[in-house]
Amino acid sequence: MNNQTITNTHRDTSLGYKLGVFGVVITLLWIGVFKFTPTEAAAIEPLVVNHPLIGWVYNFISVQMVSNIIGLTEIIIAIGLIVGFFNSKVGYVSGILALLTFITTLSFLATTPNTWKMVDGVLTTNFFLLKDIVFISISLLVIEHNKKYI
Repeated sequence: MNNQTITNTHRDTSLGYKLGVFGVVITLLWIGVFKFTPTEAAAIEPLVVNHPLIGWVYNFISVQMVSNIIGLTEIIIAIGLIVGFFNSKVGYVSGILALLTFITTLSFLATTPNTWKMVDGVLTTNFFLLKDIVFISISLLVIEHNKKYI
């Protein structure tokens, strides 16, 4: 890919796309940093411990260390999404990693006991997990956008 193609790629990228990716980046950075606190480590433990693919890690490392690893992963993905504005290969890989992260997070709705409850006759859940539906779509856009330039 030559420099002119890269220049056109970034100039032709829509404001909506950039804003969507920026929203995901800010959220990942913010939540990723918060994962280094004892409060967030304790808050995510019930989600992670009940997940069949990742709950086993608590057998080997502490609740805080698991949270730190998840936080670091989120921060790295956020940085990768930013770099993806300038490097399509990094953007493509970061989009895939973000997609896997958000699918895993959304799957907590199915793996965590007592996630779904009836409140005043309305089925409710931990609504903060539902943001990942939008984040999955942004991740797919990042993958599609960058794939055509690598």
